[in-house]
Amino acid sequence: MPLHAVIAGSTGFLGTHLTERLRADGHRVTRLVRGPGSGADESRWDPYAGEVDEELVAAADVVVNLAGTPTVGNPHSGTWARELRESRVTTTRVLAEAVAAAPSPPAYLAGNGISFYGDHGDEVVTEESESRGDALLTTVTRDWQAATTPAVEAGARVCVLRTAPVQDRRSAPLKQLLLATKLGLGTQLGDGRQHMPMISLRDWVGAVAFLAGAESVSGPVNLCCEQTPTNREFTRALADAVHRPTFLKVPAAVLRPAAGAMAPELLGSVNARPQVLLDAGYELRDADVEAVIEAALT
Repeated sequence: MPLHAVIAGSTGFLGTHLTERLRADGHRVTRLVRGPGSGADESRWDPYAGEVDEELVAAADVVVNLAGTPTVGNPHSGTWARELRESRVTTTRVLAEAVAAAPSPPAYLAGNGISFYGDHGDEVVTEESESRGDALLTTVTRDWQAATTPAVEAGARVCVLRTAPVQDRRSAPLKQLLLATKLGLGTQLGDGRQHMPMISLRDWVGAVAFLAGAESVSGPVNLCCEQTPTNREFTRALADAVHRPTFLKVPAAVLRPAAGAMAPELLGSVNARPQVLLDAGYELRDADVEAVIEAALT
């Protein structure tokens, strides 16, 4: 059955591709935009002023929030860290409140990150695993998820999209890593044994489109490939894919001060599994690092 989806963050890389997929599947999409709406498929909102068309939200079947400032920035900047948190928490909360205010609350797919779990070493991490530590992105994702509370308490079906880095040659982080690797500068981080969750663009888009209509699925959902590689495995796989050697290593002692607040994301280990998706019967197309990279490059 065709759905009406309202999407915030629709002009970003992921939002653009999700919008295209939903429309290709026959669904209607209304994009929330910060400027004046230029067509019937756009609606202006101002999350920092608490302004969103509540009638539009109430009429939707599903609301998707992908809004937020880029995670790529100066990890030593307090301003960047503050905007990173506020942009995600504010947009999520405003939409959660609008969903909660609806007479019959629509489903709410709320963007989030796999960093929620923190460093778990080699332990397999599913949606039932705890959040550990106080790294920047880990604490941001906790607050980000907590902002969905109004919608949850109103009885809406809420899916928290714990997204791993989406790999595609046209977007960060792979765009930058691919260039460095082609130049023979592919670099292992620390001892390379830390697990790095990831997902291909086509699997991320497919999974979120599936969740839009999956009425039986709610709560946290890991968006990652089934077999999470280590940093060493990813570095070697990417180098092999572009036929370049890889021999460089950045010691952890050098990386920590250089990466600042983002060091835990580069050196911490999250051996994640998309258990909720698998239990719901969704089949990811790219199960391991080689498949993810092949899809990302082609």
